[in-house]
Amino acid sequence: MNIKLSVAQMSSQDSIEDNFQHVEHLIQQSVATGASLLVLPENFVCFAAGRQHETAAQFEVIQQRLEHLAHQYNIWLIAGTLPCPFRPNGTSVPNGRVRTTSLCISPEKTEARYDKIHLFDVNVSDHVGGYQESTYFEPGDTPVTVSTPFGTLGLMVCYDLRFPELALALRQQGAQILTAPAAFTYPTGQMHWQILLQARAIDTQCYVLGAAQDGWHGQRQTWGHSAIVDSQGHVLSRATKPYQVITHTFDLEEQERIRSAMPLIQHRRLT
Repeated sequence: MNIKLSVAQMSSQDSIEDNFQHVEHLIQQSVATGASLLVLPENFVCFAAGRQHETAAQFEVIQQRLEHLAHQYNIWLIAGTLPCPFRPNGTSVPNGRVRTTSLCISPEKTEARYDKIHLFDVNVSDHVGGYQESTYFEPGDTPVTVSTPFGTLGLMVCYDLRFPELALALRQQGAQILTAPAAFTYPTGQMHWQILLQARAIDTQCYVLGAAQDGWHGQRQTWGHSAIVDSQGHVLSRATKPYQVITHTFDLEEQERIRSAMPLIQHRRLT
């Protein structure tokens, strides 16, 4: 079975309406390629410092708008990330924080929700200097996979890529495709973005779909270079523009041959 999968690159700013216009245009481009899935970047609907609570208050309205677009264009979406004011069980996130939530949306409904587990509390040599996501965000604690007509997706977000244990847990749960919405800083992206996408693909023998932010967002600069990586770590396609869709064919049978020829999961001894 061959299926086409798409990844979007964006340069999202602080206007939700402007960003939604770009999202719909990117969906249209993806559909025109014949893709069944489009992965949007982290912070795709609003990329502005200090706006997480304002955006989180609109979480359900934004979710409904995305569900409408998925239905209208008959496409699956990985809705990058949205700030969410409540946990998966419906309880409010305490202490003035929110969660970084990635939604998997089919043409019928929202199929799954993943809350980013690894938070970016890191000092970086850029215009911002330091990032303390845990000040504003509560981490999730549950790996999430979701079954689709074109394979099982394992959901990841940005900084998660640095932790192979999560990717391997998703593979153990049956993942064939890893989705990675991201907003890598320019310095860390330049050093490690492509390497991490390839490493997680090689570790898990999964396709990896890295959807990135690109350019300036106020004082913050992101690296871009959205990419599709196959199950052996080959970069199949890479974005070069601030707003772009890249598409490639996913061959499930070929992936199964790769895994059968080198059964890494069966050979693992340290867990």
